[in-house]
Amino acid sequence: MGEDVYRVKLTDIFEGPMDLLLFLIKKNEVNIYDIPIALITDQYLEYLEKMREMNIDIAGEFIVMAATLAHIKSKMLLPVHEETEEAGEDPRLEITRPLEEYMRIKAAAERLESRHILGEDTFVRRLDNKDMLPDTQEEWVQVDLFELIDAFQRILKNISPDKRMDLTADRISVRDRISQLVDILERRHSITFDALFEENADRTMIVVTFLALLEMVRLALIRIYQQADTGIIRIFYQ
Repeated sequence: MGEDVYRVKLTDIFEGPMDLLLFLIKKNEVNIYDIPIALITDQYLEYLEKMREMNIDIAGEFIVMAATLAHIKSKMLLPVHEETEEAGEDPRLEITRPLEEYMRIKAAAERLESRHILGEDTFVRRLDNKDMLPDTQEEWVQVDLFELIDAFQRILKNISPDKRMDLTADRISVRDRISQLVDILERRHSITFDALFEENADRTMIVVTFLALLEMVRLALIRIYQQADTGIIRIFYQ
């Protein structure tokens, strides 16, 4: 029998339901004060399913948020009587208000991190090497978990049906894949995301690579950035 399937906890990589909501709002280019709740709820549930497929343990707070969104969605579908329309509160405020507060806290944390007060132990290790990013005028932004999930889903969709193997048929462990990636990065210092996958890579290797990268982020071994203009994702060794 093979070893137990490796799982990653979201609490280990500092992403929560509010981060997923903000990611979806940004992705759909909508205003937090006018959230298309049916669309966002459906996409939120889709991402939970994607995370399950990627062997990411979904914390209870994600399930609570899913229930909250479903409840708001059901309220929005109820007919509104004209005489009570003005008096009734928009059901979406149940999520808009916490989002406002979370965005304020997140913005404050980012300001502190930019001053080098936070970052070393709370999120990822700050580098002494000032040349981690390419010495160009191009803009690079740090990739979050959900953007990384999108990138992996794209890779998964492009594999041929005969390569979509069951995860239980693991032939390489996450630990071994981390060792392979460290060897690559020690030689090259950085690598594009797409270059991690050979043309004949199957689903097992893709998922194991995904989990290995998440673990390496958690251990502050790597940072993952995306070039703003081209969308190219690159992994940098720390």
